[in-house]
Amino acid sequence: LLVEKGTGKEVFAQAIHSASKRKTKTFLALNCSAFSKEILESELFGHKAGAFTGAAAKDKKGLIEEANEGTLFLDEIGEMNIDLQAKLLRVLETNEFYKVGDSKSTKVNVRIIAATNRNLQKESKNGHFRLEGFYRLSVFQITLPSLNERAEDIAEFAHVVTKIFADKMNKRVPKISNELSSALKKHNW
Repeated sequence: LLVEKGTGKEVFAQAIHSASKRKTKTFLALNCSAFSKEILESELFGHKAGAFTGAAAKDKKGLIEEANEGTLFLDEIGEMNIDLQAKLLRVLETNEFYKVGDSKSTKVNVRIIAATNRNLQKESKNGHFRLEGFYRLSVFQITLPSLNERAEDIAEFAHVVTKIFADKMNKRVPKISNELSSALKKHNW
């Protein structure tokens, strides 16, 4: 997904998952820019017990393994360290990976959906993103317009979000006033 902030990329990734044969399996999401290289590696690939200082006393599954047979959404993929991109590329090419500190590979069947607001082809030319990773991830590209470009959709989104929270709180769905709808359309998303 090629996206700007505020496009609803995770919602879109969940919609892809929900419309697929994997819909009954796990959907997980991870923001690649939210972690240091070391923590991101452990979060994605898991680790063997005691693999590094602070590692859990027992083996830890990573999100790639947790999402086996399902979908893993990687937000801000352009922020991923180039060394980790090589490990992710192995998953994309062979459907296997090594946990941190493990000498035995783990097989998976996971769909990866990745999102970025960066031009990864340009980042590849500048040495910031692996070109082969770009091609593996670019099998199917979708460019999502920002919410600012879809002002007519804002009232519907507001209704859906309001309904979700009203249902959770067992309340009646409130009507969105014209004033609120107008203010939401004028907001810079």
